[in-house]
Amino acid sequence: MREDLLHFIWKYRKFPSLELKTTDGELLSVLSVGTHNMLAGPDFFNAQIKIDDQLWAGNVEIHVNSSDWYAHKHEDDKNYDNVILHVVYEDDIRVHRGDGSVVPTLELKAYINDELLQAYEKLFEQQRHQFINCGKDIKLVSNFKWDNWVERLYIERLEQKSEVILELLKTSQNDWEKVLFVLLLKNFGSKINGDVFYNLGTNLDFSIIRKLAGKPLQMESLLLGLAKLLESEEIVDSHFLKLKEEFNFLKHKHNLEESTIGPPAFFKLRPSNFPTIRLSQIARLYAANPNMFHKLIEAENSNYYEILKVTANPYWDNHYTFGKVSKTRSKTTSKKFVDLLIINAILPIKFCYLKYKGLPIDESFIQTIRGIASESNNIIQNYEKLGVPVESAEKSQALLQLYNNYCTKNKCLQCVVGSELLNLKP
Repeated sequence: MREDLLHFIWKYRKFPSLELKTTDGELLSVLSVGTHNMLAGPDFFNAQIKIDDQLWAGNVEIHVNSSDWYAHKHEDDKNYDNVILHVVYEDDIRVHRGDGSVVPTLELKAYINDELLQAYEKLFEQQRHQFINCGKDIKLVSNFKWDNWVERLYIERLEQKSEVILELLKTSQNDWEKVLFVLLLKNFGSKINGDVFYNLGTNLDFSIIRKLAGKPLQMESLLLGLAKLLESEEIVDSHFLKLKEEFNFLKHKHNLEESTIGPPAFFKLRPSNFPTIRLSQIARLYAANPNMFHKLIEAENSNYYEILKVTANPYWDNHYTFGKVSKTRSKTTSKKFVDLLIINAILPIKFCYLKYKGLPIDESFIQTIRGIASESNNIIQNYEKLGVPVESAEKSQALLQLYNNYCTKNKCLQCVVGSELLNLKP
């Protein structure tokens, strides 16, 4: 028996409404199960029950065994003094509050429908044999419920990403421009170099970036130099030497300390994602757009692509690394790459900013993510194999949230799918 099933049974009243009794033999009527609390404290707030002829209003705590009350030391926690009912699967010990008074107990073991237990056991029996517990049953959920769940999951994912943004705002004294720069820099680094680029951004005095507006060469030298990509003594390439000269000048001018970050990786990267290319691109992006945050916040959704489309220094047209000539090809950010910037940086910071200003998430915000093609990775592909349609980035982001925060943690009964599958039972 798992506690989350007991939560589900209580929340959705999967027990008979009549003839309930406490373990002391008192008649029990449940008028309201209360509000499910997902944070610390009792499991359900503001419940209403009637024991014999006495009406009670307060909180409900749920455990597998009564003795869990003492295992969790609730008798010493004043937050549990107003628990009016202890709901358990098995009553193995009499429970008291901190003041010594007895907590009325409902033992559910005798009231749970066998079919419900079997459906629950079946859900978890399958987990070793398939991608997710519910497997192909995921398609049994109605389109209406699924679409609402997807939207909730996407907002939940934005809330989760907001935690990083709020921390960056705190450390930067609410400098939204710097926070956006750090987020963009991290995403220009992609999965392989994201952490290196992120650390580079957080440790860089953003006032220097502001001062280098309109100076793409110096901006490029700053980022490449801090990433330790200008340290070679053997390269005699003219562009490399020019950048190195500029970086030494900036290091002296701005009193830059020796960087402990980097160097970024080249291994396992497609050449278009090489850190040399990406740092040159973002350098030219910021040299041309010193007020990037306000420009993107005020932009119409369709203009994101115009703003974020940027080409690396012409030197990189026939180079991927210093001193090695390659086939000529302009190194411009692709639509697919800009899509990822919008998904992982622009929309999360805009979401945070709207909340900060007390403004609603309007339809245009949702339409932006729905207008972006779905991401493709192993997780998304496995959902597609189960027949789950993934038509947009909203769906792919929602599925990543579902998989990482529900499916892999067996939180099936906090998911619409698991709840629906068990709600089909009596």
